[in-house]
Amino acid sequence: MPSQRVTEGCLVCAKHRGVGPLVGPVVFEDDLVVVSHRPGDVLGYLFVETRRHVPYLDELTVEEAEAVGRAARSAAAGLRAELDLEFVFSAIVGRAVAHFHQHVFARHQGTPEALPWDEEWSGAPTGDVVAFSAGLGRYFTNSGPRPR
Repeated sequence: MPSQRVTEGCLVCAKHRGVGPLVGPVVFEDDLVVVSHRPGDVLGYLFVETRRHVPYLDELTVEEAEAVGRAARSAAAGLRAELDLEFVFSAIVGRAVAHFHQHVFARHQGTPEALPWDEEWSGAPTGDVVAFSAGLGRYFTNSGPRPR
């Protein structure tokens, strides 16, 4: 049976309540997932997180896994449409926060070839992340349940 616990000390759970260092602009949310932009001013780094506190991919329900997949696909489509990119990468990595989260992030045109895929480029485009995130919301209209 999937984990049902909500951890008071979880940074992602806190983020979903609108508090803590991880809070960034929300792009899309429904009953199963929350998609948000990384805090800061570099455009194009999103997180797809389950609303329910569950640490592992294999503990997601089928419905949650499907919602994560739809949201990640919509996030990638929005990033490619709105930014001049070489690639959109996606990864489920990291052990620092035991709450399921998938990274969906841009590799911008002009990024030095020698820069590894998982390092942020200092020359990446910056801007109004709140406005950018609000605009990305339109790419989620067909991703599943409507935002609330």
